[in-house]
Formats: sequence, C-alpha cells, structure tokens
Amino acid sequence: MHEYSNVEVVPLDGSQSKDRKETSSVLSIKKDSDKSFTLSVKGDSSNKLTISVDESLQNVRSGANGIVISLPKQKHLSYLIKFKSQEDAANFNNVLSSIKSGKNIDDAASSQFDERTEEASAEQYFQFYGYLAQQQNMMQDYIRTSTYQRAILDNSVDFAGKVVLDVGAGSGILSFFAAQAGARKVYAVEASSMAQHAKILIENNQLSNRIQIVPGRIEEIELPEKVDVIISEPMGYMLYNERMLESYIHAKKFLKPNGKMFPTTGDLYVTPFTDESLFMEQVGKANFWYQQSFYGVDLTTLRDAAIEEYFRQPIVDNFDVRVCLAKPIKYTVNFLTAAEEDLYDMNIPVSFEMTTTAVVHGLAFWFDVSFDGTTSQVWLSTAPTQPLTHWYQVRCLFVKPLTVNQGQIIQGHTILKANRKQSYDVEIYLEIEGTNISVENTLDLKNPYFRYPNAPVQAPPGQYHESPTEQYWNNLPGDPAVGVHPNANPYSQNCNINNNLNSSGDYDGTRMATDEGWS
Repeated sequence: MHEYSNVEVVPLDGSQSKDRKETSSVLSIKKDSDKSFTLSVKGDSSNKLTISVDESLQNVRSGANGIVISLPKQKHLSYLIKFKSQEDAANFNNVLSSIKSGKNIDDAASSQFDERTEEASAEQYFQFYGYLAQQQNMMQDYIRTSTYQRAILDNSVDFAGKVVLDVGAGSGILSFFAAQAGARKVYAVEASSMAQHAKILIENNQLSNRIQIVPGRIEEIELPEKVDVIISEPMGYMLYNERMLESYIHAKKFLKPNGKMFPTTGDLYVTPFTDESLFMEQVGKANFWYQQSFYGVDLTTLRDAAIEEYFRQPIVDNFDVRVCLAKPIKYTVNFLTAAEEDLYDMNIPVSFEMTTTAVVHGLAFWFDVSFDGTTSQVWLSTAPTQPLTHWYQVRCLFVKPLTVNQGQIIQGHTILKANRKQSYDVEIYLEIEGTNISVENTLDLKNPYFRYPNAPVQAPPGQYHESPTEQYWNNLPGDPAVGVHPNANPYSQNCNINNNLNSSGDYDGTRMATDEGWS
C-alpha cells in the first residue's frame, strides 16, 4: 500500500470546502478492484476522508508540492493535495498516471530521473528542448554536427545492419546519420515535444521503416530488443551541466555485450588563467550597489551580497589561450565503463607549475570527447585553440585573486557536486605550495553568465615584444613608392570624408560622368 505522511487535503468544492481541511494527515491508497481505488485521508481529528478514484480521474500539478485531482464520475468533485516534498508529489503523480492507464500502481515508483531532478527543473528543461529554435541552434553548430556525421560515417562498419539507440534524439539528426551509415533499425528516444517534429521529419524522408520514435525518458521506456550502438549528444557546458550524461550511461542497460557508444570518452580540462578585464567587469557590476544615494536610497549594505552573487556565476565565453598560465589537468570519464553514481560527486585534484609570474583570477575549463570506432577515432574539441562551438569555454573566478611567481607550484582541487537542478555546484580551491596562502570559491553551474563576445577574441595585454605599429606597417604588401596604400579602397581616393564631396566638387559623381570625368 502506498502511504504519504504530512499531507494536507483541501476540498475545492463550495459545499465541502467550508470546514473540511485536514493538516498533518496520512494519505494511503488501497486497491478495491482492477480499476477502482480508494484514497484514505486520516488526520489529527476524528474525521476520515475517503475518495474513490478510477481511470476517469483527472490530475494536474499545482506548484512544486501540490496536485489537484478532479473526479468526472462524481460531478467533478475536486481536491487539492499538498505534500511535504516534491519527491512525494512526483511519486503520487506517477501512481495516479498508473491508475489512469490501468497499470499496476506498485510499478509506479519514481524513476532515477525523478529521484535526482526537481520537477520544476525537468519541466523547464524539456520545454526548452521542445523548441525548434533551440534544435536549430545546435544543428547549426557546424563543428558539432559535422563531427558527429564524420564519426558515424567513417565508422559505418559499426552501424551497417546494426540496431542503434539514439538517447535524447531531439530533431533526430543523429538517427538520420546512423541510417545514412546503414543502420537496420534506430530507436530515437526523446522526452520533449520535439518527438512529434522528429516523427514528421522521419516520415517525410521515407525512413519510418528504419527509424522509430520512442517518446519518453530513457529511464522509463522499454525497447523490444538490445542494441549494438548507443549514440547521443549529452554534453553540456563544462561537459557535465544538465546531467544528461547520467541518462546516457543509464542507457547501457539496452546495450549488447561489447557494444559501442558514440561518444566513448569525455575529457574535462582545467587550468589557471589570468584576466584582469573579466575580473573587473564582475566587480564593476557589483559596485552598482556601492551607491549611497540611488534616487535618495543607500544601497551599500547589499554590495557584499552582490559580489557573492556575481562571483558565483561561471562565465561562459571564449578566450585567447594565452590567458592560460599552465598546462591543463585532464579528468577522463569512459562512458562504456562508468556508472551513473560516478558523476554524482567528482573530486579532481589539480597541481600546476607556473610558467610565468602572474595574477591567477580563476580556473578555466573546456572538454574534448572521442568517438572510438572500429575504423577510426574521431575527436570533438571545445578547446580555446579550436574553432568555436556553441559550448564555448567556461571560467570560474575567485573573489580574491592569487599572485604567484614563475616556477611556483599551485595545487588544490575542483569538486563537482551534482544537485537536483540538473547541474552542479562547483567548488574550486588553490594554494601556493609551501605557504598558507590560498583562495577558494563555490559556483552555481546552473546559473552561468553568458558573456558571448561580439568581436574577435583579443590577445591578453603584454604579448608584443616589438612595436605593434612598426610590425603591422612593415609587414604590409605593396611598393612604398606607390601613392595609394595597399589597404585603401581604390574607388574612394577622391572622396572627402568630411563633407561627402569628391575632388570634382559634386556629391554623387554626376559631374564627373558628364564632364568626361570617367575617361
């Protein structure tokens, strides 16, 4: 029997709601027949409320911990049931879904996804990926999409005639690549509303006999057969954000022995960086709260809170690799051998020998993934030395920078602790070896600052060891004796940029054309 404590049940119909409200109640569910169940609510008072339900019931979530049920066969009597936790609410909602579908309610326990994910986060997540615009954003990432296609087609021997599982298929683009490589059957699992769009694409491309959409979460669906290959694009910012890698690893329950996974491994890179401009940008934002008379209001008491908030935000952007101060540390996960639990709490020890004297403002992160096929190994990289992807790179700042001399060792750790918001709390810590000087910070990967640049990435200051002006002009092509500079527009030499008049005194060239100015 399913039972929930500390439940509040509120009848929503006028005739009942005046004096029928139980608090600190125990709600239990008892099966009366194959399709009939009784909800019993026993509270502190002598009152006992019983509610009969069957497959005709209607239910909807109300807030984080509430569920409203309506009973069409009982003149639509309605009740608001409030639970002590989101977990209880999610579990009860699953039980109601089982009653409506005629399934055994004992099989309605929360899935692993439900257990690790807040309901509000999951709802927002699947809504986000249900938009065509978001799918387009990922598909138009040329590096991402082309690398996946190349990895699959280069290893067509792993796909030809095989059964493939696409986890989080989205638009189905990876499923199409698997079909191009000769897959006999592709099961495309997608939990968002994008599943309907993917089905339309599959039908329009005459591939319904080979690609089958399976709506639902990988933790909850069933497949009619084991698969030879699992494909997915489960990487988030800093590799692990969104926690989809756990779903990808969970999918191995469908994988045949010695089956393959594309991608196969994930490498997270960590290195210290210096960037005074970025650091001061974040401080400058917080300094808004340093105002003593903002429209006559003193804001200064919130400045420290603002500093804490801004510096808890990881920075998602790209940067010149020369801001990095040491060779990066690599943390590798092999998806073929890893368990979901391995990604709950990752402690990455770090140690760096400084290549120069510098101010360390934080730690920079990026990732590479490999596709280990029978024919070839293909890599997808988000490194700052490689073409830009929609993952960019991620930087985590310290509130107080660390000044370190060349040759000194800085050591510490990066700890990623999974949370129920489908993300991680990131703890970074560094100390100078042989001293008691250290810095630390904890950041919320769920709430990054998207600092997408509108201009090419600039080299860090101090990189020139000769005059940049002389270096530029001395390296220009062309004969110095020629009057027109090689960078100049040859068709604009007669223009006066101050008054839009050319040398012949007209604005649009009419006189030049009529007075044989073009001869």
